[in-house]
Amino acid sequence: MSAGRHSIMRIAGRFGFYLLVAAILFYTVFPFYWAIVSSLKSGSALFEAELLPWDPTFENYAAVFRDQPFARTIANSLIVATLATVLSLLLAASAAFALGRIRFRGRTTVLLAILSVSMFPQVAVLSGMFELVRGLGLYNSLAGLVLSYLILTLPFTTWVLTAFMRELPAELEEAAIVDGASSWRILVGIFLPLMAPSLAATGLLAFILAWNEFLFALTFTLSPEQRTVPVAIALISGASAYELPWGRVMAASVIVTLPLVALVMLLQRRIVAGLTAGAIKG
Repeated sequence: MSAGRHSIMRIAGRFGFYLLVAAILFYTVFPFYWAIVSSLKSGSALFEAELLPWDPTFENYAAVFRDQPFARTIANSLIVATLATVLSLLLAASAAFALGRIRFRGRTTVLLAILSVSMFPQVAVLSGMFELVRGLGLYNSLAGLVLSYLILTLPFTTWVLTAFMRELPAELEEAAIVDGASSWRILVGIFLPLMAPSLAATGLLAFILAWNEFLFALTFTLSPEQRTVPVAIALISGASAYELPWGRVMAASVIVTLPLVALVMLLQRRIVAGLTAGAIKG
């Protein structure tokens, strides 16, 4: 009886686990699926609850590119997010080496200061950042967006990479020092190759953060040629709130989500390895 009861409990636990996974997948995937379905509808069909569109059309996708320079905004977002991510990883890697491998007074204070920067809401630093961007002559330019995005991505990447840097074996650094390697050589030639999965996972999260940023992009750009995709989608409008072209909004949302999906699929192995780095010590 006890063996049978144990078997039933194990089956029930496994069923509950699969049910929970299915619920999580439905909660996370269904909104994107519904956006795809809605993007293939037009007119009154948008307000009908259908799991599959009976008369699909790609007019919304064509209208997104026809009515505004949407291809340009995608390129802008790609350039800004890529540059902000690369600069953040380069600066954060060197900062993480100093904070994670070098012992000096005030190291914990510096780390807490870096973390505290990311805790401030964007609105709190908006006016100061606006004055900085305008003072440097970078208003309404992609360079101004890259500079402003660093305040979002750099503290995050520095904090995460510092945690990964501390997990690397000290024996590797000691052996390199005995061989006469400089600190820069140790970082570039030894630590960064070992941290490739961590860099991929951290870089992807920073890229997503920069890709989806809205407030700075709305404030620091003026012309349609300099806008990024979140702003371009927000500015899609109709004659009134009731005539808002939801089909075009959904089509634009699907278009800008696909690069992120492709990037995750391309780097999925490194992402998993990076997220699990340090979880098991041998």
